[in-house]
Amino acid sequence: MPEFLTLLPPNEARTLLLSHLASPTIDSESIDMLHALGRFTASDTFAPRPLPDFSRTTVDGYAVRAKDTFGASDSLPAYLTLIGEVPMGDTPSFEIGPGQCALIHTGGMLPNGADSAVMIEYTQSITPQKNSKSSLTEDSEIEIFKSVADGENVIRIGEDVAQGQLVIPKGTVIRPAEIGGLMALGFTSIHVAKKPRVGLISTGDEVIDPGQTPRPGQVRDINSYTLGALVEKAGGIAIRYGIFSDNFQVLKAAAAQALSECDMLIITAGSSASTRDMTADVIRTLGEPGVLVHGINTRPGKPTILGVCNGKVVIGLPGNPVSALVNGYLFVVPVIEKFLGALPKPKATVQAKLTVNLPSQAGREDWWPVKLIRNRNSQIINYEAEPIFGKSNLIFTLASADGLLRIYPDATGLSAGEVVEVMLI
Repeated sequence: MPEFLTLLPPNEARTLLLSHLASPTIDSESIDMLHALGRFTASDTFAPRPLPDFSRTTVDGYAVRAKDTFGASDSLPAYLTLIGEVPMGDTPSFEIGPGQCALIHTGGMLPNGADSAVMIEYTQSITPQKNSKSSLTEDSEIEIFKSVADGENVIRIGEDVAQGQLVIPKGTVIRPAEIGGLMALGFTSIHVAKKPRVGLISTGDEVIDPGQTPRPGQVRDINSYTLGALVEKAGGIAIRYGIFSDNFQVLKAAAAQALSECDMLIITAGSSASTRDMTADVIRTLGEPGVLVHGINTRPGKPTILGVCNGKVVIGLPGNPVSALVNGYLFVVPVIEKFLGALPKPKATVQAKLTVNLPSQAGREDWWPVKLIRNRNSQIINYEAEPIFGKSNLIFTLASADGLLRIYPDATGLSAGEVVEVMLI
């Protein structure tokens, strides 16, 4: 297995893999906005109209001309004549002239002539009322105790979005805010990238379905479920093909079928550096160029295999659950994002103080699962990172973790108290 003797750094390996998917064709579909959360836009979206498309107030109060309030204060108020009330959901039938104002409610349309609004807290009616049930009427006199500037307490036409403006670029993940903005512009459906189909195959004579009771020497399948969840979270569709024995022809046939039906294939367990390893040989039979990388200079997950077969990605991951999932973050997620045309975005990370010394081998990139503990003794670094020690086949070492800590290849370890960056998972 000569490829395994040359280990590539993770970043270099990932770049090589993605370079064989320089311009993947992104299929799209139109979906109802109610189902768009978490999907990726397949095209640029432009505003068909300005938002808002009429000037409106942001407070309850009075629509005024700002210059009529200049100099107003508690000791020297301005006096304006009330000429009406702005109807909600309709256009005012009047215009504000010099020395005039109109009662207006939050979201109401600013009448012509008005350029600002005074909050009702800074006003008072001085027109005598006949009884306690009387309300303001036209020609009431309103005292203004605070001046406002032109445009104060109002949103002008197009202040949020101008007509024709690019509001959501292609490759944007749709969050609640995007859904609200698109609905405000009248979009009830949107074109999104179709979810890539990712096939999952588990191998090993000792691996059984999680619903079965294992005999001595058998283990339940974990990887197809953890990796399937990772695929779904990243925006893909996980398709589990089941568990296959350590038989070259059986695995080859299963892999060929899965690859013909999916955009990407993940095979777990058959990538250890042993004589029983068949994954690399199977990948070579599935198409050109075949195996690109066999061996990553990282821990966990050194025996990871990266391949491309006739334009489709095939990844062989170790059987150890922690190794498989950590390298799923490193290699599976970026491929799915490439298929979706996702815009580059920073990974969610936090800074934390390391609680203990962590050793590492120079020249190798290490990833450690860590638990984040609230640091109540510091107002600068809010967390402490406590490494979770365990072997790569112990899934709960990762289930207990809040994030992954990377030790770079040029380091021989990290010291307790050192400030580190933790990638949240």
